[in-house]
This record gives sequence, C-alpha cells and structure tokens, in this order.
Amino acid sequence: MILAKKIRLRPTREQEEQLWKSVGTARWAYNWALNRQRENFKQGNKFIPNTILRKELTELKQTEAFNWLYEVSNNVTKQAIKDACNAYQRFLKGKAKFPKFKSRKKSKPSFYNDTGKLKVKKNLVLIEKVGWIKTSEQIPIGVSYTNPRISFDNKYWYISVGIEQEFEQPELTDEIIGIDLGIKELAVCSNGQVFKNINKTEEIRKTGKRLRRLQQSVSRKYEMNREGDRFVKTSNIIKLEKQIQHLHRRLSNIRNNHIHQATNAIVKTKPSDVVMEDLNVSGMMKNRHLSKAIGNQKFHEFIRQMEYKCEKYGIEFTKAYRFYPSSKKCSSCGTIKKDLKLSDRVFSCECGLKLDRDRNASLNLASYEGLTV
Repeated sequence: MILAKKIRLRPTREQEEQLWKSVGTARWAYNWALNRQRENFKQGNKFIPNTILRKELTELKQTEAFNWLYEVSNNVTKQAIKDACNAYQRFLKGKAKFPKFKSRKKSKPSFYNDTGKLKVKKNLVLIEKVGWIKTSEQIPIGVSYTNPRISFDNKYWYISVGIEQEFEQPELTDEIIGIDLGIKELAVCSNGQVFKNINKTEEIRKTGKRLRRLQQSVSRKYEMNREGDRFVKTSNIIKLEKQIQHLHRRLSNIRNNHIHQATNAIVKTKPSDVVMEDLNVSGMMKNRHLSKAIGNQKFHEFIRQMEYKCEKYGIEFTKAYRFYPSSKKCSSCGTIKKDLKLSDRVFSCECGLKLDRDRNASLNLASYEGLTV
C-alpha cells in the first residue's frame, strides 16, 4: 500500500526564492496548457496530447521572451502540463467540470519534483534547481518514491512523497460499524461512538471571531486606500492578510486533526466492516443555510481517511448507495417514514422505537443489505 509522507522543509532565504520560482512556473505552465486546450476545442479540433504541448513549450523556451523558463527544472513544467491535460480529459469524459485556471492568490502553491532526481541524505533532500534543503525529520532512505510534491501552506514548506509500506493485519472482530455523518455531531457510530462537531468548540469560535475581525479590518483599509477603481495594498494590509492566512491554516489544521483522531478511534475497534453513505457533498453545499456548516465538517476528508485506513488494516469499507434511506428507515422493524423532516431529531416509529435519528441511521447502515459478507 502506498502512503504519503509529508515532511516540513527548512529552506534558506535563497532556496525559498527558488521554490517560489518553481511554484510560479508550474502555475503558468498549467494555465498555458489549459488555455491551449480550450482554444483548440473552440476551433473544433480534437484533444491535444500532453507530449505535443511539451514539444511546443520546448520550442517556446528557446525564444528570448521565455528564457526565464530555464531557471527552473523542466520536470516542473512537464508535470504541470500533464496535470492540466488530465484535468481536461476528465472534463471531456464528463467526470468533472471544466478545470479552473490556477490563481496566484487562491491556488495552493505547489510543484512536482522528478522521482529519479530526488536524493535523500540524513535530514536533507535534494530538490531540482534548488539544492539540498534541510528537513525537520528524516525521509526514509532506500525506498522508491512516487509523486513527490513540494507545497506551501501559508507558513511552512513541505515535501510529500508516496512510499510503499506493508502493515501487519490485526485480528478483526465480527463487528460491523455503520457511520452516519452530520452537522449536530461529526459522526455517530452504530457501536455507540459519537464524535463531536469540533466547530462548536470554544477554540474554533474564538479563532473564527478573530478571523472575521481581521477580514473586516482589511476591508476597511482597502477602502481607505482606494484610488478610483484601484486598490492600493499597503504594508499594513500585507501584514493583516498574512495573519488571516495563518488563521485559516490553524482552523484547517484543527479540523483535520479532529478527523484523524475520530477515524483512528474507529479503526482501532478492529471491526470487520465499516459502512458509510455515499454523500452528495457538492449537492448538499447548494443549501445556502447549511453550506458553511457542511463545508466546515469536511465530510469528503472524513470519508477519504476512513477508506485508506480501512485498507491499511484490512477492514472492508462499503459505501451505501446514495439514495439508501438510512435516516427514514426504522432500524427495528424496517418501516420507512417518508414524512421525516430534517428538523425531526428523534426518530419515532409505530413499532414503539424512539431513537436519535443519527443513531438510527448508523444502525441501518450497519445492517446495510449491500454488504458482501
């Protein structure tokens, strides 16, 4: 099983400048390739393979206007073009929407490093055209790496590499756990485990309040420094925006850590099967009253972590089909209550069952008919 290992980098100031050059070049190459595909499609032509685009870029690099592309590794632009072509192919096949162009302000700063040229020493890693960079911990030596990526999270630089790992399969119980995700509680399990909504804690609320105040302050400063239709970015605005980025990072880390703790606690019970709903998160986000709460819960991330952790320990992971009535079905007699509203937090059935609706849903998932057992 290939698992990613993410390790913090400690570059010097000169190395950080080179890292930013690689990030900018990767973003430019991605947008250039995507624009070429779009213009080609408008003219009624077929999909351009990434090999053709890479040849075009090589010819472009030889012109004086694009000599700056030689300042970074050619593998950075090569992989960026591949990524753009893969995203565009998914759009053509109907698997995704038209890919967005990468923004200098909003897109995650990252780029690819060739696996063959990735060298590792004790607390050091060699990045192409950057040099040997110190790492906060040792990257495993003597193993094959897959898809090395360097990224920046608004505070620190990281390298993530996929490493093939083998794990001892623990002896599993016969228990089947159904997990119902929600807004009131993050997850309610059929075995009685309940994981709270971390967004209701004091720490998140205080951090969110501070974030809103900083955003309001930045907005006021932009208005104060407005020159016609142009906004002037002062040094104070830059400082405040950096603080805002750090708060966003902190909130994201708190939520991700909570999800890791919850998913770890579930797999440590060593069930034979885990069943979850195949949630239409993008559809749920269209509800303007709940979209923020749903987004903060990170349902997709929870499901992703459960999938790979179940695979890691040999636990069977099942997704119940999207329209399975887990909330409306009585876990005792099987009757489906069609008039159940979202505001009904307690499930009451004619058979006498009276139960929290999330707990009832988790029990239904645990007895899901689609299980291959």
